[in-house]
Amino acid sequence: MKDLHDIPALMAEIGARARAASAELAFAPSARKQEALEAAADAVWVQRTTIIEANAKDMAFGREKGLSDAMMDRLLLTEDRIKGIVDGLRAVAAQDDPVGQVMSDWNRPSGLHIQRVRTPLGVIGVIYESRPNVTADAGALCLKSGNAVILRGGSESFHSSTAIHTCLVEGLRKAGLPEDAIQLIPTRDRAAVRELLTMTDTVDVIVPRGGKGLVGLVQSEARVPVFAHLEGIVHIYIDKAADPVKALRVVLNAKTRRTGICGAAECLLIHRDAVDDVGQGIIRALLDAGVEVRADETLRIIPGTSEATEDDWGHEYLDSIIAARVVENIDDAIAHIRQHGSNHTDCILTEDTQAAAHFFTRLDSAILMHNASTQFADGGEFGMGAEIGIATGKLHARGPVGAEQLTSFKYLLTGDGTVRS
Repeated sequence: MKDLHDIPALMAEIGARARAASAELAFAPSARKQEALEAAADAVWVQRTTIIEANAKDMAFGREKGLSDAMMDRLLLTEDRIKGIVDGLRAVAAQDDPVGQVMSDWNRPSGLHIQRVRTPLGVIGVIYESRPNVTADAGALCLKSGNAVILRGGSESFHSSTAIHTCLVEGLRKAGLPEDAIQLIPTRDRAAVRELLTMTDTVDVIVPRGGKGLVGLVQSEARVPVFAHLEGIVHIYIDKAADPVKALRVVLNAKTRRTGICGAAECLLIHRDAVDDVGQGIIRALLDAGVEVRADETLRIIPGTSEATEDDWGHEYLDSIIAARVVENIDDAIAHIRQHGSNHTDCILTEDTQAAAHFFTRLDSAILMHNASTQFADGGEFGMGAEIGIATGKLHARGPVGAEQLTSFKYLLTGDGTVRS
């Protein structure tokens, strides 16, 4: 490995090694990729004490940096969370290999038989903040889809990510796959990120996973194509036909289960006709659960709420805070979401199926939900085993980015001495 202080040389070497590894991974047998992921899962569990010790260093670093409680929660690894990492690795291992899958095939009058088949993207750069479990998720999904990956975790998760990465490399080694298939940038120097964003000769796509600042930096400076994972400005609209019991259960879970994830609810929109029967009870329950409710003028009559400002609409808190306002009808709610949302995840609570269909049709968020907690905005809950992120753009990948979304395709044409007239 090159001198860690010579960032351009370091990144050039990492990129070249990743490109070489990707060429071999592109045709690696499914059984060997599965073996590598199973072995990595075993290693993570065996090394859980070491990983937790590494995480303790990161937690101390995070406290020194003054990270919020929500960010500290994202950073924290417990034995239960490590078990979740292990389960995620095994789930990805058990999935069907997308590489080589025939997406469609057809015959032409010319005599040609044409197939469109899935193929790896090549080399993927993943830049992420805080959550060290992304190291395992991204490494596993890229390997499953036949891609080499260059991982760049946040400075606050450096030790945890390094410990998890060691387990992934052990899995590659045991399966006889190139160890350079999953590389972790071994420095906190931010210059490495800027270098990665310009490595068009060796990197095929960048996936940023983090806050608005990180994603904005990547989008403004990248010369490599980007799968954008923008803010999770998640709205829940409580329709006039909402069931009070369902609505209470869903909203509390959507906001309080884990406040620091991108699927956490950040804004509550309440139909004027549902304020008395449903909305006030939900807001009181949120307040009782320790959530700060920043309410509009109509809802400020509820004791304990604070006044919402214009900045609260379209804000991703990632904390025990939620904005709340009254809307006149479903179209008013839709207009608010269009203006202030991030096309990530939005939800309607209603027993009116026509209202739900209207909501689904008129909004174009990557994920739309009906009578379900927005905390389900997660690739694992979609059956993908894990995800790299929730893509909010409209090109190539959208919604949870799992192994299948990390592939492109190629056309295979077969003839029998066929010539064009």
